[in-house]
Amino acid sequence: MKYINIAGTDLKASNIVMGNMRLKQLSVTEAEKLIRTALDHEINFFDHADIYGPSYGECESHFADAIQMNPEIREQMILQSKCGIRPGYFDFSKEHIIEATDGILKRLKTDYLDVLLLHRPDTLMEPEEVAEAFDQLHSSGKVRYFGVSNQTPNQIELLQKYIPHKIIANQLQLSITHTPMIDSAIAFNMDVDQSVNRDSGILEYCRLKDITIQAWSPFQKGFFNGPFLGDLENYPELNKIIDQLAEKYGVTNTTIAVAWITRHPANMQVVLGTTNEQRLIDSCKGSEIPLTREEWYSIYKAGGKILP
Repeated sequence: MKYINIAGTDLKASNIVMGNMRLKQLSVTEAEKLIRTALDHEINFFDHADIYGPSYGECESHFADAIQMNPEIREQMILQSKCGIRPGYFDFSKEHIIEATDGILKRLKTDYLDVLLLHRPDTLMEPEEVAEAFDQLHSSGKVRYFGVSNQTPNQIELLQKYIPHKIIANQLQLSITHTPMIDSAIAFNMDVDQSVNRDSGILEYCRLKDITIQAWSPFQKGFFNGPFLGDLENYPELNKIIDQLAEKYGVTNTTIAVAWITRHPANMQVVLGTTNEQRLIDSCKGSEIPLTREEWYSIYKAGGKILP
């Protein structure tokens, strides 16, 4: 397992993250087995959100119950959760951030979060309020570090102007078949659809600002439209190349899909959403496979993108 030192923190984090959005689909016994498998394969970073359910907060409670959360277990983990999404709207008010965090801590049966992310942008955000909430949470010891998810460079800049705490992470969707943060820079100044800048240069911005990108939905095509692995109708060439590389490295196609992300020099983390124990194990093997430049770009092109 490759570990990265997250800039601005003392966190040495696995670059593979166990995401817990679907954890409630498992029984308590099954969930415990999955979490312990993650720990046994050297994952130390666990991602949550207060909306993960099916009902509000259920996955956090399920996680704590399954692992029988206690101080010894807690010390083995970097715990991250997210807040700010409410039924039908976003809410980055001071009152909600503090209340939501208290609920997260109660459900996870811990006194503190290592990282709290603001979950998607709230266009009605008043950054001064966020700053007050962050200050209160940090000074009370409830949250050590702060980040965001799905935010643009200017949204982060606006927030960072008011808060003294460094934004350490931005959770963004990325997979071989969902690559807008990469595409426009490669096709820059070309009169093609790929050159349209849809993300304000967020990849380069995060690298310049030492913000760790956490790639979510690493196996999805589009917005939860299903996995591209094994989709021979829409991605025959991509699957052919991935399967060839899987055979070369003696791993599965899942491993190669993860390795394509971890190979990027931005030192990204990959947030898994799987509840399948073997898929989690296979993903861990992609932590540091050294894909060559030729291999990386062959996968990128087979995913439907052009190289000028």
